[in-house]
Amino acid sequence: MSVKHLTLRALPFADAASDGLPLGQLLRLSLFQVSVGMASVMLLGTLNRVMIVELSLAATLVAAMIALPVLIAPFRALLGFRSDTHRSAIGWKRIPYLWFGSLWQMGGLALMPFALLVLGGDTVHDVPFAGEVLAALAFLMTGLGLHMTQTAGLALASDRADDETRPRVVALLYVMFLVGMGVSALIFGWLLRDFSPLTLIRVVQGAALATIILNVIALWKQEHVRVMSREERAAPRPSFRDAWSDFADGGDAGRLLAVVFVGTLAFNMQDVLLEPYGGEIMGLSVSATTWLSALWALGALVGFGCAARWLARGLDPFRMAARGILIGVTAFSAVVFAAPMGSNALFYGGAAGIGMGGGLFAVATLTAAMTLPARGLAGRGLALGAWGAAQATAAGLSIALGGAIRDGVSQLAATGALGEVLDTPALGYTTVYHIEIALLFATLVVLGPLVRLSFVNPVHPNATDGKIGLADFPT
Repeated sequence: MSVKHLTLRALPFADAASDGLPLGQLLRLSLFQVSVGMASVMLLGTLNRVMIVELSLAATLVAAMIALPVLIAPFRALLGFRSDTHRSAIGWKRIPYLWFGSLWQMGGLALMPFALLVLGGDTVHDVPFAGEVLAALAFLMTGLGLHMTQTAGLALASDRADDETRPRVVALLYVMFLVGMGVSALIFGWLLRDFSPLTLIRVVQGAALATIILNVIALWKQEHVRVMSREERAAPRPSFRDAWSDFADGGDAGRLLAVVFVGTLAFNMQDVLLEPYGGEIMGLSVSATTWLSALWALGALVGFGCAARWLARGLDPFRMAARGILIGVTAFSAVVFAAPMGSNALFYGGAAGIGMGGGLFAVATLTAAMTLPARGLAGRGLALGAWGAAQATAAGLSIALGGAIRDGVSQLAATGALGEVLDTPALGYTTVYHIEIALLFATLVVLGPLVRLSFVNPVHPNATDGKIGLADFPT
């Protein structure tokens, strides 16, 4: 065996490359997912803890702020469709959306630390609601950038890959998102081990600078220039309504998106509460609670590996989603019991289990979504945008509900309305976790009819030899 073939076999995802998308360009393009993962950790894993614990803001306000970016999520399908049909003089479709998404993402992160300091009362000003307005603007800008960048980037990667390598390319991009979350969580935790407002400003603005650097490297020369005539640019474009009808008519798209919505609602209600729960109830530091995001990403990667093995063996994706849901039930139960048992290990294990269960559920539903026929008007951008819109919208709604329920129950307990026995600081948090467990069981009920549908999950020809190839990873 030659050294060249040995090197290719040793490199992870080396077989995801193709003539249209060489390995070097593929790895470079995947950097946009690293920036998205980094921003996600900043929003959901670091800033929410700082705002609730260090800045003493109400969880309801924090949850509303973090949920604001998701107001853009329903438009992901429209953004994907617009990138499908975008026309420019040099023939670019995805690059303009990647570029402007990067600018919005960077701008929101650059503004965010100052908005939080104003919101926390560390500055003197006479403008009413200045902190709330600035923070809302920063979160909205970051959210718009995240959704635009990720939708256009995934569509560009799918465009450049061929039919054989496209599943592996999407798998690589999913892994890079988790790697971005895990690595950035460790870095942020180390930088914020001695918290101060100045340190927070430096870390968040450093993330803004890293975002634009990573995304510029990712998009550089990724889309071929093709001069379009004036007649081509002026030709009528298909309407979004027609394209959406074409996508929905391809199968049980609406029912599948409902499953994605309910399941994501169940898994994500804890996003704004897990780190504060670790700080307020378990007594962990800012650095220690930030590592929870790394554990979540590690759990999701483990779930991803399990998904590869199970799909290679011909497991129905909806049955795999059910396994993820049951793992989530176990993980939330571990988090609930961690406080009365005083076990940090149980708490960390629950965080990793939430990541594994949520990752399995996400991969399974994405696999099923990509098997829906997308003929004619419905392009890859629309299909990826619709799945992302359902998932992100449910995530934002669940975050807002989680914060509101936690504050409401805690207030009732503090006033004695629930009795002396239930007057504990942990009650607001554990109530949310119990609701999530109930929602997970409700998701199983919604998922049941889909198991009988004729979604085809092709088994890789080499699956019978017991080996797991990258081609077996979900699309």
